[in-house]
Order: sequence, then structure tokens, then C-alpha cells
Amino acid sequence: MPSQLESSMESLITVFHRYADKDGNCNTLSKKELKLLMETELASFLKSQKDPATVDKIMKDLDQNGDGEVSFEEFVPLVVGLSIACEQIYQIYKKTATKK
Repeated sequence: MPSQLESSMESLITVFHRYADKDGNCNTLSKKELKLLMETELASFLKSQKDPATVDKIMKDLDQNGDGEVSFEEFVPLVVGLSIACEQIYQIYKKTATKK
């Protein structure tokens, strides 16, 4: 039986490949696939962004080698960055909840 963290890692890999398998190369996300992944799996984050070019900017930031595709290795920093931001919000919430 996998641990909770192992299951989370498996989910991350599975989700990435579910969208990468949509068209062309099954090891990378095209801009279209990245947009679909974000609209489906990160809908709350995407809705909170006021800039309609958010996906374009994220694609540009993630595509480190400039090939127009996002590999799993290039995708992981997005998840890490969002996780860190969520944890920081959690810490703020925790501090305000204990002050009450």
C-alpha cells in the first residue's frame, strides 16, 4: 500500500501524462494541452488570475529549453511553486486562527 506522499507523486505523474497523451508527443505538454490541464486541474488558480494571457506566460516560464513543449521536469516547478504558495497561505491562516 503506497503512502499518502507516494500516492500524491503517482497522481502528479498520472495527471501530467493524461494531458500529454492528448496530441503528439506523450512525454510533453503542448500549449493546448497545458491550457486544458490548467483549466481542468487548476481551475481555481486560473480563475483567480486576472490576466487572460496567464497560460501563455506560464508556458513561456516553464519551457526552459524553448522547444514549445513542457516536459515533466519543466512542469514540476509549477506544481512546487503553487504548493509553496498554498502552504504560505495555510501558515497565515493557522496564525490568525490561533489568535482568535
